[in-house]
Amino acid sequence: MNDRYDVVIAGAGPAGAQCARDLAARGYDVVVLETEAEDEFPRQSNKSTAGTFPSMMASFGIPDDVVMQYTDSVVLESPTEHYVREQPGAVLEFADFKRYLVADGRDDGAEYRFEARVTAPIMEGGEIVGVTYNGDEAVYGDIVVDATGPAAPLAKKLDVVDLKRENHAIGIEYEFEGIDIDRPGFADLRDAMMLRLDHDIAPGGYSWIFHTGEDTAKVGLCYIQNDSHAQYSREDFSIDDYLSHWLDTDPRFRDAERIEGKQHRGSAHIQAPGKLHTDRFMAIGDTVPTVDPLWGEGINKCMQSGRAAAAAADSCLKHGDIEPSTENLAVYDTLWHRDVAPNANTRLLMTQLLYLAPNERYDKLMQDLGRLGDETLANANNGSPLAIARLLDLEDIPLLAQFAKQQFGFDFDGLLS
Repeated sequence: MNDRYDVVIAGAGPAGAQCARDLAARGYDVVVLETEAEDEFPRQSNKSTAGTFPSMMASFGIPDDVVMQYTDSVVLESPTEHYVREQPGAVLEFADFKRYLVADGRDDGAEYRFEARVTAPIMEGGEIVGVTYNGDEAVYGDIVVDATGPAAPLAKKLDVVDLKRENHAIGIEYEFEGIDIDRPGFADLRDAMMLRLDHDIAPGGYSWIFHTGEDTAKVGLCYIQNDSHAQYSREDFSIDDYLSHWLDTDPRFRDAERIEGKQHRGSAHIQAPGKLHTDRFMAIGDTVPTVDPLWGEGINKCMQSGRAAAAAADSCLKHGDIEPSTENLAVYDTLWHRDVAPNANTRLLMTQLLYLAPNERYDKLMQDLGRLGDETLANANNGSPLAIARLLDLEDIPLLAQFAKQQFGFDFDGLLS
């Protein structure tokens, strides 16, 4: 094996594998170091709900054979209401998808080393020049990329990321058969991805049902362990308890049975990124973090961040005499904020406000969306202040006051009194 490459990537998830695909396709020597064993990959990292959209499939050339089910709509549910938006999508078999990315990158010349746990950066003259893995193994590169997710062994030691515990989201998902997909009194979930806002099920987060064909679906929930979760959670409930509670109380699951071996647990951080890169180094995917804060979509965001990092690396390496310094890798930061997560701060504030709202407000939100239509939702989702304002009314003043006090320490109650 070589010990020197153009680019060294830690992590073979969607971000790292896509970065390797793009770089290998451009003729660069790239190696990906992955913790898991190849014959089980991805066992421990098979964590994603894997709901995505045709734009990702087309942009990254993803084949149909990794898709469990193409969907026609997105359904938003609250405790007693729902809203349906026509939106084509795809629910992937995440393990097949990850294995495809690895195989496709290898076809273009990317090297993969499995059972290679990255532990630390190798530094010379204050700059990263390589990484150590499995204790005493070493590999060197002109540019190093951390795509390990929240573990972030390189990005943390280089002070590129500061992932806060209070922004840590956890999730659990099972796959079931025997689900009543079109239950009377509920939205028709055939060929749909459903997201439910309901603090009784996911306090400070949301739950989901993603149809995967016939009477099967992915069912799960996630939440952030922050002030909203503390306000609405049950003291004695774990995330497993919340999922069990939903399964026991929702009639759609009355005859459902878990599919053996189809349990997934995952985590991500929901926060604004700080630094994204430094000399000879970039952090991508959930290391940054990159997951969409509002709806939790991560695959497309991670793939886009991997592509942006590959473009930044190419902008330095193709000339031969341009050092991959912080300044010269700044194109990655530009592409990330322009293409990967535009309006990131606004969307993050929307997320925090949304999860702070009570269940009764979620019911009214579904009614408002039905009245205002898809355009308002699309614009609000993109961070439009006008669209967000259209979804608010005078009854939201106490909620906004609570939000302002939590976020900015501003006491509206004291001002009004």
